[in-house]
Amino acid sequence: MWLYAALLSGSFIIPFVLSFDRKLQFYKQWKYVLPSIITVALFYMVFDIFFTAKGVWGFNPGYHSSIYFFNLPVEEVLFFIAIPYACIFLHESFILYFPGIKLNTTTGRIVTAIVIFFLILMISINLNKIYTVYSGSLMIIALILSFLDKSFLINRFYITFLVILVPFLLVNGILTGSFIKQEVVWYNDQENLGIRIFAIPVEDFGYAFSLILFNLLLISKLKGLYPKTKHTSF
Repeated sequence: MWLYAALLSGSFIIPFVLSFDRKLQFYKQWKYVLPSIITVALFYMVFDIFFTAKGVWGFNPGYHSSIYFFNLPVEEVLFFIAIPYACIFLHESFILYFPGIKLNTTTGRIVTAIVIFFLILMISINLNKIYTVYSGSLMIIALILSFLDKSFLINRFYITFLVILVPFLLVNGILTGSFIKQEVVWYNDQENLGIRIFAIPVEDFGYAFSLILFNLLLISKLKGLYPKTKHTSF
């Protein structure tokens, strides 16, 4: 019953505790990170509620509590807080310890242009698949905004997202049915491409990418409001 909550707790507790590490001092970023997480979460939750009602995806009551927010189990609401926090923490930690690892600006722009082209093509031939269109569109919007971002954080995020994929494959794999008898979160394959890595719909990768990138872009903008404040760079 508590599997979903246990996965969220395990994903959140370690980054939270390490936020007070003397070298990283991630807690000092909370004034930027928390408003961003809440803002982006509200946007994603609106569509989450809608798509759940439409049967695009849903939740196995055997793995979550009986507490609901609209038609979402409370664990799904907390997902949009705990998982972005953990991913942003991992992104920032990687930058701190490996500051030189990033794409150069030209390479980053080329990669972004190629990905956007591919996503537009994918969407155009799958307009009848709601999750494919939704996930792809979110990723396109996030990537276009990254073109306008003067901090060029996308050049680092392409690298850190590969690192984020390691825990993502474990946590989301379990949520979608890997290693357990039934999935915590089920998907209507009529609304996606039907391509899965482990048990994870391929659209989830784009969904996660945009969710974290939107947060990082908003954090960057919030930091711009305090130009004299010393902080690490996203």
